[in-house]
This record gives sequence, C-alpha cells and structure tokens, in this order.
Amino acid sequence: MDAGKYRRQFILPPERCMDWAEQSALTRAPVWCSVDLRDGNQALVEPMDLNTKLEFFRLLVEIGFREIEVGFPAASDTEFEFIRALIEGDLVPSDVTLQVLTQAREHIIRRTFEAIEGAENVIVHVYNSTSVAQREQVFAKSKGEILRIAEDGARLLRELTERAGAGYRFEYSPESFTGTEPEYALEVVDAVLDIWKPTAERKAVVNLPATVENAMPHVYAQQVEYLHKHLKYRENVVLSLHPHNDRGCGVAAAEFGLLAGADRVEGTLFGNGERTGNCDLVTLAMNLYSQGVDPGLDFSNMPSIAARYRKFTGMEISPRQPYAGELVFAAFSGSHQDAIAKGMRYRAERETEDWTVPYLPIDPRDVGREYDSDVIRINSQSGKGGVGYVLERAYGLKLPARLRECMSAIAKHVSDEEHRELRAEDLYRLFETHFLLPRGKFFVGEVHYRQENGITASVEIVEGEKRTVVTAEGNGRLDAVSNALKAHFGIDFTLVGYEQHALSDGSQARAISYVGAAMDGRTDWGAGIHSDIIRASVSALVCALNNLFATRE
Repeated sequence: MDAGKYRRQFILPPERCMDWAEQSALTRAPVWCSVDLRDGNQALVEPMDLNTKLEFFRLLVEIGFREIEVGFPAASDTEFEFIRALIEGDLVPSDVTLQVLTQAREHIIRRTFEAIEGAENVIVHVYNSTSVAQREQVFAKSKGEILRIAEDGARLLRELTERAGAGYRFEYSPESFTGTEPEYALEVVDAVLDIWKPTAERKAVVNLPATVENAMPHVYAQQVEYLHKHLKYRENVVLSLHPHNDRGCGVAAAEFGLLAGADRVEGTLFGNGERTGNCDLVTLAMNLYSQGVDPGLDFSNMPSIAARYRKFTGMEISPRQPYAGELVFAAFSGSHQDAIAKGMRYRAERETEDWTVPYLPIDPRDVGREYDSDVIRINSQSGKGGVGYVLERAYGLKLPARLRECMSAIAKHVSDEEHRELRAEDLYRLFETHFLLPRGKFFVGEVHYRQENGITASVEIVEGEKRTVVTAEGNGRLDAVSNALKAHFGIDFTLVGYEQHALSDGSQARAISYVGAAMDGRTDWGAGIHSDIIRASVSALVCALNNLFATRE
C-alpha cells in the first residue's frame, strides 16, 4: 500500500463557515426525497422491472415520501415506460411530486419532457459536473465552458416548461460539488438561478451532491454553509443535500449539512446506491426520531419494510444495520441484559413515558420489534439477568436471584455445548426439566393436615412401588412436610429460599412456588405450579430434594 499517491481532493470555502458547529441538535425534519428508483436502481446487479418499480413506488408513498425521483427517462425504455405508467395510470397521489433526472444536454432534456407530459407535480432535475477532476480529466473544458453548459441546460428547461404551459419546478446539481471550488460552485448555481428566477410560489431546488465522499463530514458542512450564506434568491431556494457514503459517513454528512442550513435530503432506503451507497434515509430519519423529532416518515413496521425492500432489490440488510438489522436491539452480554431488564422494570414502576432504558436507544416496539424475541438473546455469554428477564416476559416466571444463577448456568452450558442461541421456549423447557417436572428418587402423593398446637401433616411418600405415610409436626404446613421428609430419609436439610407468586388472575388462578434447599454444603432448587399454593410449595420442595439427591449420588 502506498498512501503517498493520495492527496486532498476537497477545497474549503474562502471564509470561515463554522456556524453549524455551534448547534447541538437538529430540531426539525428536512424535506425528504427518495432516489431509490433512480440512484438505487442503477446500482443493482439486476435493475428492477416495471412492475417491481411500481410496487416500490407504492411502498415509498406508504412510508410518507412526498418527493420521489422516479427515473432518468432518457436512460432506458424501462425508465421511460415506468414514468408514463405512473402518469397515464393516474397512480401518483395529488400530494406526491415526481422528480426526473436529466443531464444538461439538449436531446436528453427533450426526451425527459416527453416522459413527463401530462403530469402535474414534477421536479425536473438537471445536472452537470463542475469539479476540478471532471473539468480537467473528463471534459477538458474551462470554467467558463462548464458554466455555459449549466446555463444552456437551465434555459432549455425554462423554455420547454413555458411552451408546455406546465408548472414544473426545477432542480440543479453541480455534480461532484465537494470536489469543486466553493466560489466557483456558487458562481454556477447563481447563474442557473438568474435564468430560473425562483419565487416563493415556485421555489427552485439547489442540490449539493457529495457524488464521491472525499472528506470528513465537517468539511461538507462548511461547503454547504458557504452556499447557504451566499446564494442568490436564498429565500426562494430549497437547499438540498445528496451525500454518498464512500467514507462511511453519509448519514453524518447529511446531519452536519442540515445544521449548516440545508432544507432537504436526497437518499435511499438502507443506503442502497453505487459503490458504498447513498445516504441511508432510514437511519437519518430514525436518528431524528430518537431525539424526539418527528421525521414525518413511518417506519413503525420496519420488518415489513425491510422484507419488501429485499424482495424488490435483491439486496440484503446487514444484521447490524441501524434500526432495521436483525440484531440491532439484541443483547447477549450478561451485564447488558441485566441493565436492560432493570431499566425496563424502573420504567414500569414509575409509569414514565420517557425512554431512557440502558443499551436501547429507542423502544424496539416503535419499529415493530418485540422484546422477547429481539432484545434479550440468550447464548453462552448471557447472564442471570437476561435469562430471568426472558422467562418473566414470556412465561410470567419471577425467579429468585439464586435460582436465576442456577438457571443461567444451565442455559450457558447448553448453549456452549450445542453452539446455538436459546429462545424463550428453549429456556422454559430447561426450567421444566431441571426444576419443575416430577422426577428422581421420590414424590409426594396425598398430604393431610390438622391444626393442634401447630400443624401436623400426614405425608404420603412414594418411592417407585413403595408408598409410606409419615406424620410430623411443624410451625406451618411446609415446615411439617419438611420434617416428615427429614424423618423418613434420615437427612437434615435447610430451606434457604421460599418465594411464590400468581401466574394468572381469577378464581382458577394458578400460583408458582420456588423452594431452595441446602444439604451437606450443597444447594439446589425446585419449583411447583398448582392452584393451591401449599401444594405448589410441596412440589417445589420435592423437586429441590430430588436435585440434591441426584448430585449426592
């Protein structure tokens, strides 16, 4: 590798443009323009056919986009036919504006106007390259010659619109803006605006593309701020951004550009586009949402949007894609799981609407995700907090802290041995097997109690085919049963934990009991479920003792 052959390709403005850096946050959403059907489509290995583009258009409208770049009509018959299908089929809602792209070349502009004939709300987007590299290497033209290309294109747009008697709006992009001298970019843009003479009723869009991202985001912000401060007709101009993601900073560049005075952003769902892609509008919009700003786009059913996107484009979405990836809310780490569980409990106990849960920048439910399957994920790295949280969320089990530790150890062992993640149903099966289902050396059948200076219990102990009734006294029912079991087996154990709670409401409500027992320096647990809380407690004690007997043997 030879870094010496690379040099800085961006040019800073001739004056300080750092007002954007004094702001701490965005306070309103920009105007959104989806370019999925043009920039996104041209970057696909297999571009979308007509029907697929129509379906994608409907999705974009559903999400809330009101400006949609639908194609480059002169590029292919499919592009042209798609635009005609939208217009002739009356498929464009009255509040949606179509945007079409054209180079500043006469025959391409004329073909574009043929495609949009009969449409009402249209932005005609014309561009030509202005950067140093493009001027010198591609076109071999002077600044004056490049300026005339832009002026000729702008003039033809105006003439054809007037001839058609249409109310089309215009957009101009100095392509490769970030590699253009800011003063020269301003000169070209002002010349175009002098031809269009935008008004408050018919604003022009000036779009500033980072066609290839060649600098840190703060450089783009300075370049944008320079034009924002010096543009002619600024009050009648919608200043737009079109960042690409070559350095992986497309979203950051858009955010900084908006702080610098821009009003609008062009981009794609999930950042699809040439090379490393366009600005990801999903991430940008959800970043606003996470700061309490309504983006005006609806991503409340993110799994459905992602599935349709994959179907239409053939592209995949990374499991770590912000807000949309399969694993973006997942916590496998034990400490993270514990923090999330406590944060959720804290929020519920205080009945607060504010979202401050550790490790979760937004509420997963806001984008159609579920806590049980998407947030706390159990593998060999997980801890007791996560295991306990999943069992409580999915099955209503509130395990005592020491039982959570035992359950966590079992889950870790299974996940490690089987090299897989454990779902809620897997955890419950493990809980049943180890702590709930009758198994082992013995079980207790009928128990009869009578109260005489305490509690006397007659306990039926079943060992295989053998049934023995043992009577013992205690301070309470469970204590009396414990004393009967001690006498029968000739053992001494101590109850180290006893908790219970309801599992359901109503007259047929069931309860669960958890009992911990210690013997010979070892401790184990059992659980029992029954409509009678005493019966549930006896079952839990039996499971705990059977577990202790199993380790003893």
